Amino acid sequence: MAEKTYKSNTYKKAKKSKQPKKKLKITFHQDKRFHLAGGFFLIVLSVFLGIAFISFLFTGKADQSVAEAAFDTDLKASGLEVENWLGLLGALSAYLFIYRWFGLASMLIPPLFFVTGFKIVFKRELASPYNAFKFVSFFLIWTSVLLGYIVFRQDGPSPWGFLGGGVGYEIAFLLNSLMGWGTILLLIFSLLVFLIYFFNITTFFHLKPREKKEEKIDYEVEKKAVSSGVQSDFDFKEQPEAEKDISQKEKPAPQKDEYSFELDQDELSKKSKKSSSEMPELEVNLPDIPEEDAPQNSFPPPPDTHADYELEVEEKMEEKVSSKMENYDPTLDLSNYTYPTPDLLAAYDTQKVKVTKEELENNKDNIVETLINFKIGISSIKATIGPTVTLYEIVPEAGVKISKIKNLEDDIALSLAALGIRIIAPIPGKGTIGIEVPNKNREIVSMNSVVMTDKFMKSDKELPIILGKTVSNELYVADLAKMPHLLIAGATGQGKSVGLNVLLTSLIFKRHPSQLKFVLIDPKKVELTLYNKIERHFLAKIPNSEDAIITDTKKVIYTLNSLCIEMDRRYDLLKEAGCRNIKEYNHKFVHRKLNPEKGHRFLPYIVLIIDELADLMMTAGKEVENPIARLAQLARAIGIHLVVATQRPSVNVITGIIKANFPVRLSFRVTSKVDSRTILDTGGAEQLVGQGDTLLSLNSELIRLQCPFIDTPEVDEICDFIGSQRGYESAYYLPEYEGEDGENSDVTDVDLKNRDAMFEDAARLIVHHQQGSTSLIQRKLKLGYNRAGRIIDQLEAAGIVGPFEGSKAREVLVQDEYSLEQLLNNIDNK
Repeated sequence: MAEKTYKSNTYKKAKKSKQPKKKLKITFHQDKRFHLAGGFFLIVLSVFLGIAFISFLFTGKADQSVAEAAFDTDLKASGLEVENWLGLLGALSAYLFIYRWFGLASMLIPPLFFVTGFKIVFKRELASPYNAFKFVSFFLIWTSVLLGYIVFRQDGPSPWGFLGGGVGYEIAFLLNSLMGWGTILLLIFSLLVFLIYFFNITTFFHLKPREKKEEKIDYEVEKKAVSSGVQSDFDFKEQPEAEKDISQKEKPAPQKDEYSFELDQDELSKKSKKSSSEMPELEVNLPDIPEEDAPQNSFPPPPDTHADYELEVEEKMEEKVSSKMENYDPTLDLSNYTYPTPDLLAAYDTQKVKVTKEELENNKDNIVETLINFKIGISSIKATIGPTVTLYEIVPEAGVKISKIKNLEDDIALSLAALGIRIIAPIPGKGTIGIEVPNKNREIVSMNSVVMTDKFMKSDKELPIILGKTVSNELYVADLAKMPHLLIAGATGQGKSVGLNVLLTSLIFKRHPSQLKFVLIDPKKVELTLYNKIERHFLAKIPNSEDAIITDTKKVIYTLNSLCIEMDRRYDLLKEAGCRNIKEYNHKFVHRKLNPEKGHRFLPYIVLIIDELADLMMTAGKEVENPIARLAQLARAIGIHLVVATQRPSVNVITGIIKANFPVRLSFRVTSKVDSRTILDTGGAEQLVGQGDTLLSLNSELIRLQCPFIDTPEVDEICDFIGSQRGYESAYYLPEYEGEDGENSDVTDVDLKNRDAMFEDAARLIVHHQQGSTSLIQRKLKLGYNRAGRIIDQLEAAGIVGPFEGSKAREVLVQDEYSLEQLLNNIDNK
């Protein structure tokens, strides 16, 4: 649709819509504090009624006359006469519920209140409150009538006449008048009907639908197979047919408010006498921020099927499900798992970007004036407002060199008096040159606003991750499974940790615990600790490890090598199954074409996240670099993906072998152009404005994004929500890694009686320098690596040096040469 432009010197605004009148809204029932108080009230009420009812069994007869006349006499006097353990209020409660209403069946009421209150307060189910309500409602009446009938059929008065209560006695009296002994048959029949519906015991009697319904069953099995693959989104009700027809139609693009103005040629010519030619007409089209794709009040439904698992339901459907066996559903282990909802995220003010007319006018005039001063003519200029920066697109006149404009980056920044000016010359796919100017008033891109968009909720990507909003205010959602790995860099305090939380939260919102596992490595020990609460749902770890968040360098080495073993095992499974990637393999397994008895299993995606690579490279070096490089090279096809972050993108941290296998890089603001070239292979990251402002390098293209903001309390609440649900018995266990021969060598196998001829010289050298290093023995004693390695093993067996500690030198256990000589003299006696 062609856009309209208005040639005038006036700034035209969109018509303001009439604001609706404010209405009084009662919202206290939505307050979580109100819910918490109500939950505690139900728990306390259940305890109160339980004690009062039990006390009634012993004191009810003595308190009956007082309870009946309580409101006719002084309450204080009545309270002194009752014997109930909870005073007059307890006596009245027990009198009404047990004597007047339901009898002993009232004992079912306190557990109902307790179960409901416990669910509200602790968000855990002792039993389903809905099922408990149905159970108590039925047996409250049924038991009351049964006990009332027993009391009614007795000849004389009974001290236990209150068993059925007033309600039970009256109903039993009525039924006896109508049916006599048939009342017992009616009670038995009603009990059987309730048990049939409540416990669904039809399968006990082998009740199955007839052959007419077999075709429908097969179709349902086929449909379930499609939806039980890797794709699993939020649980929504299916839309009616009328709504589906409307939703499938293309929505008309929202009209944009456009603002245009002309440049005064005479005024510009006065500012620059060097320009002899007339200025061309310059237009500035400022499109308004488009509205979010999705409605804010409701969740958009997920796609019905996964794109990779579409199956044709045709005449061959009977052949596909010939065994009439349901397809395997990995989510059944946690069938009651509830996905987190956006109300767990804070809703910030997401108003339109506050870019004023004056700001746009000034920036445009300064850019044009600077270019004219350097004799650069332009034919048009256009501005696009983003959440962080405004992109000014200029079209130079014929014959103007692009490099000439690129070199004016500092001059334009000086004229605009702004930080973070970035020139894109040219913009890929367009015949324009872009100048990005930071906005004075930046928009907060909240995680709540981006999660609720259709682009994310209806995404059919395997591992959808939110990276931010572009300069044109469009949400950028990437697929980690196709990247297949992501390298993140950024100086301290520029939003790198927030970006990792956004990435993790994106995956948690879209994936079931059976389909995705995280391996979290946090050398700083504080950034990822919140995710400990979802250990039994989403985390993976090595056996015999107490914490799922790996912080110790030695355990990091073991975990990375364990992932390599898992990778090799998965490739073996794919080879046996005749599949090329994890999607094909899981598709076969879901349709029961692979035998679990032969070792086949459903393979969840594994995402390895390293929060600070620089610390690991300093302490472990090659022992960390080699498994990371191996995983980056091979692990894509079997569903293991890496997200590696560092705040120091230097060449000794992001080495060539690591960088070569991470084609997608994301950079927050860095301190120097050298760091920007290291992470992105080009400059620009040093000119970002911070606070989530990022550059994404993808397919040799740079995309500027504003990363959404998610605060620590929001992540904490999401983890609490998931952690309060039933999870697996433990975290997902990776294969056990025993270490290389050099790391876990058994020193008990070393024979000290057959020591090397240079053993004592090496021992004195080690103690003298207080450095247990194999390379030191090689250099000083001029020995080969293998011989020096055998000597160091003998020194460890003799107790002179400590065990292997990765790339660090071994600890020297002997502190002086005198102690060493004593040890050498006694070594033969061992």
